[in-house]
Amino acid sequence: MTMLSLLRVPAKSYQAFLKMLKTWSLPLSIALVAALRDRIQTDLAERFEVCGFPVFGVDGSRLELPRTKSNEQRFSPAPIPEQSQSKKSKKPRSRSRSRASQAADRARQKKADSPQMWLTTMFHVGTGLSWDWRIGPSNSSEREHFQQMIDALPAKALVTADAGFVGYQSWKTLLESGRHLLIRVGANVRMLKNLGYVEEKDGLVSLWPDRQAKRNQPPLVLRLVVVQGGKHPVHLVTSVLDEERLSDQQVVEIYALRWGIELLDRHFKQTFERGKLRSHTADHAELEATWSLLGLWAMGLHAQVVLAHQGVPARRVSVAKFLRAYRRSLREYKSSADPGESLQALLSQAVIDPYNRANKASRDYPQKKKKPRDRHA
Repeated sequence: MTMLSLLRVPAKSYQAFLKMLKTWSLPLSIALVAALRDRIQTDLAERFEVCGFPVFGVDGSRLELPRTKSNEQRFSPAPIPEQSQSKKSKKPRSRSRSRASQAADRARQKKADSPQMWLTTMFHVGTGLSWDWRIGPSNSSEREHFQQMIDALPAKALVTADAGFVGYQSWKTLLESGRHLLIRVGANVRMLKNLGYVEEKDGLVSLWPDRQAKRNQPPLVLRLVVVQGGKHPVHLVTSVLDEERLSDQQVVEIYALRWGIELLDRHFKQTFERGKLRSHTADHAELEATWSLLGLWAMGLHAQVVLAHQGVPARRVSVAKFLRAYRRSLREYKSSADPGESLQALLSQAVIDPYNRANKASRDYPQKKKKPRDRHA
């Protein structure tokens, strides 16, 4: 209320609005994020925990940006210095490549050099809503972003992620904060057994890279759960060592829910049409991304609260339908809503239909063209 009383006359132009938004964005976004997190824990309390833990997923993605000098300076990666002539291969280049192939290479290089914003998002698994995020250049480290977001997690939270978030230091920071992890590991991660650091039992492994061992840092004791995937086994590690507190079946169930971060990215980029931002300056691009995330978060939370009273689970809330409900209400704000056309009534219908889609993988692709008959035969 104090900030609103400072400026009684609203902005009369788009440029003035952006100037005001840039001035007040930080305090307003901090207050709004705190309020939205509190509403998730109070209004959707029955969905806040999964298998006895507040579970959160994290992943990174890129947003396209207009090719402007401001966006390139802030979000494009630093150019890689060219190799010296002595290090270059002495093998002569082939000149037999077609012009079309060379043009395709130039097009791919141009797209690779275009400015992109890196967005690392942390979402609440029980509701599928955002919880925190970090923005940076296209070559940002998602593990560094993850470490910056640890303090925003509730106490005793459990974080699930894919193999891109494997790292001793980030895991150590998370565990020392009193929180837990459940992360998939690949063949490039070496897990040790029978170190004698704790009482050994089946399923216990330790992450102890050579660099940390030489620095006398302790190993990270974890529990390994191997699940047979579609073609290859999937290796999951968790810091919850007690199987009575988190069983192997619950480990698999929680990691399967990590797919919700992919859905959140798809809704934000495609359904909400923020895959490519429109701002031509770096400051405005950050404002556009921040307030787009906040807007989608607030609308999704409101829709879930409305539909939760009808017993609709979070996975059946239609993002496309509640976005249409808000847009319709905003367009027709001057006239009173007809019966059944209020925002509340429209949100109550924002439900994914129960139709079971067929598995598209069973279709006979590719479809081969039939050879035409020989008319002279």
